Amino acid sequence: MRLALFEPDIPQNAGTLIRLGACLGVAVDIIEPCGFHWSDRDLKRASLDYGALADVTRHASWAHFAAARPADSRLVLLTTKSHNNFVDFSFAASDILLLGRESAGVPDDVHEAADARLTIPMRAGARSLNVALAAAMVLGEALRQTNGFTAANREVTE
Repeated sequence: MRLALFEPDIPQNAGTLIRLGACLGVAVDIIEPCGFHWSDRDLKRASLDYGALADVTRHASWAHFAAARPADSRLVLLTTKSHNNFVDFSFAASDILLLGRESAGVPDDVHEAADARLTIPMRAGARSLNVALAAAMVLGEALRQTNGFTAANREVTE
């Protein structure tokens, strides 16, 4: 399981997602360009001291990410432009959960490249959740389905 952030805008969200990945043993891909400098203090503040535990790979562009993506992985886009509820989806351990840019999501070509498009059902009138909250919800379900919590906890305690 991996998290991929497409051109993130907000360093605090990127830092929070790096921390999430570090704590749960999930690798994080950052698809650049970012809307902030990689050395941004807000990024470091949000990731705290978990940066050293995190498995983070930076990709210079969408094309570089796509070329490096494992052939057996599925790209699972979290988007508001879907009617497929994430709790009804069958996740695989090799899935990559793709999160769009906070300000604009992902462009059409990236949307079309996804193997699956999932949404979090919300009440009428609500537009979207914070990207880090959405990632945590869906990643939690994906790890539950694939027994990923057991594997992550075993690594820590052994």
